[in-house]
Amino acid sequence: MTILKIVTYPDPVLSTACKPVEKVTKEIQALLTDLADTMYEAPGHGIGLAAPQVGVLKRVIVLDTQWKEEKTVKKKGRLYQLVNPVITKKTGALEWDEGCLSIPGFSQMMKRAKQVTVEALDYNGKPITIEAEDLFAVCLQHEIDHLDGKLIIDKASRLKKNLYIEQVRKTISKDHKEAIL
Repeated sequence: MTILKIVTYPDPVLSTACKPVEKVTKEIQALLTDLADTMYEAPGHGIGLAAPQVGVLKRVIVLDTQWKEEKTVKKKGRLYQLVNPVITKKTGALEWDEGCLSIPGFSQMMKRAKQVTVEALDYNGKPITIEAEDLFAVCLQHEIDHLDGKLIIDKASRLKKNLYIEQVRKTISKDHKEAIL
């Protein structure tokens, strides 16, 4: 089990589009496993994680919208490990208050498709088609946005974004780290 460091906003890697994976290799499978381990162990109870969130610019995501942590017991749901995911169909609309492991303490109401169809490669490099709705669809759209360098904070008002940036600056100052903002 390898727990990777989650990159946080405003690191520029989070705003960089990822390149497609040419082939699912043992290295990509190891990345998928490490992403899942990191997601399950992350503070804030993440239900999805994309490779750029750990500093890797590859089109790879993991998600499990059904897992729960009750006291010290983790009950895993259905883990999806996807390579080169592409949304091929969107229908309906909904709004969802989304958070992000790479933007701790921030949430944003997002307009999303209620249902999506996603095509990808699975852990073994086999093609897979996923039909998703509601939270599962939202999570897929959120993680695929990461692969395109898009963040929920990009949709926030200038005021809300500036307040969050100021909060990050204060935290960095308290930790006696040099601010990069």
